[in-house]
Amino acid sequence: MDHSETPVLDALAAYQRRGDTPFTPPGHKQGRGADPRVREVLGDAVFTHDVLAVSGLDDRRSTHRVLERAQELMADAVHAEKTFFSTCGSSLSVKSAMLSVAGPGEKLLIGRDAHKSVISGLIISGVRPIWVEPSWDADRNVAHPPSPEAFAKRFEQHPDARGALVTSPTPYGTCANLAEIAEICHRYGRPLIVDEAWGAHLPFHPDLPSWAMDAGADVCVTSVHKMGSGLEQGSVFHQQGDLVDPTVLKAREDLLGTTSPSVLLYAGLDGWRRQMVEQGRELLQAALDLAADVRQEVEGLPGLHVSRDEFVAPGKAFDLDPLQVIIDVSELGVLGYRAADWIREHHHINLHLSDHRRISAQLTYADDKDTASTLLTALQDLVDHADELRGGPEVKVADPDDLQLELVVLPRDAFFGPAEQVSADEAVGRVSAEMLTPYPPGIPAVLPGERITQPVLSYLRSGVAAGMVVPDAADPELGSIRTYIES
Repeated sequence: MDHSETPVLDALAAYQRRGDTPFTPPGHKQGRGADPRVREVLGDAVFTHDVLAVSGLDDRRSTHRVLERAQELMADAVHAEKTFFSTCGSSLSVKSAMLSVAGPGEKLLIGRDAHKSVISGLIISGVRPIWVEPSWDADRNVAHPPSPEAFAKRFEQHPDARGALVTSPTPYGTCANLAEIAEICHRYGRPLIVDEAWGAHLPFHPDLPSWAMDAGADVCVTSVHKMGSGLEQGSVFHQQGDLVDPTVLKAREDLLGTTSPSVLLYAGLDGWRRQMVEQGRELLQAALDLAADVRQEVEGLPGLHVSRDEFVAPGKAFDLDPLQVIIDVSELGVLGYRAADWIREHHHINLHLSDHRRISAQLTYADDKDTASTLLTALQDLVDHADELRGGPEVKVADPDDLQLELVVLPRDAFFGPAEQVSADEAVGRVSAEMLTPYPPGIPAVLPGERITQPVLSYLRSGVAAGMVVPDAADPELGSIRTYIES
């Protein structure tokens, strides 16, 4: 295929050259109706290129196959058989994949470190989750993707499961052994879905962790806006093999997706694919070299440690994306939440994620020596001011065994069932009717349908007091919890 071609971008340029006059949405009519104050901030190009996909970018019958050709090029670029664009982020894409594999009441093996979008998929679909426990690092209080052995054990216990879903890379950059997990799934004739939202860049450099399609996954979901240069919400999902019908996959996406997709997002996806095919290896090599330098510099700062070798070890992660720079600040005696907030306030730097003992910086090929220097200066300043940031509430981190809650009813039944808001003390022993999700990274500590325990509630409440954010709770301060009324 000719990867210098960009069907969406080319069609947008042709639209402008023709000078088409739309009597269709969007109502701003290429910005003519937009408030000048808005255009001053967003720029005119946002509005002039915001056109309909059908009867705009393409004709009424889509006879020019603009979107289809862009998707075919993307599939070829990443070694997939089929690719579908999504303008609703990977949160929609992963739901589409789940609904293509399992239906209401059917079982799906899922790593318990799944993103909240997966849990939303369970609530929408009524699929019965069979949890596969992550590889816990109790010393550092972090979860890595489940091992192949953990998936094999759950398949032995639930041979009627319709398939499996694993998150890899995690927001911490740790990766699963996808090839072995895929082999286990295929031994049972079942598909593997990979939530690879953080891995859109992986196909384009050999020194990065294995790409899901190359590892034998049947469907994978990627967020091009995360580690690529697509616009926010720009996502793609890829398919190969005969265990997931691409027609079914497209139908599920149609069920959940918007009928008014943003051509701007399509254009971002299209242009990024061309960029990666033509320049990806060179750009990513520069990013890997920069990340190595940043890691070395950070490791030299007193009280800071870059997590790497201890993450990739027997019983822990299989691999690690080196562009996620995970910095342990526990030796400083400073909470990660407080460190991230201080760096934002004093250096205008927004870090990727923070938890009770870590902060992280996500590097991409867009970074350079200047941005790296800005980060390193801020980290040195953090070290110099650590005395001012110590103290405050302590996060009561639960042991891994205490984090494994009992699923009493299906997430869908608990979410839509009878519920009441009770005080936090009364919630212990009750079944949750809501997700309680530290965000970022967005992995729920409590799901609808799980019985709440004191250790998990103490972890969340102490975390909130220390700076943790739990945005999906009805009461974000967690003074009260929405609970299911059991008959």
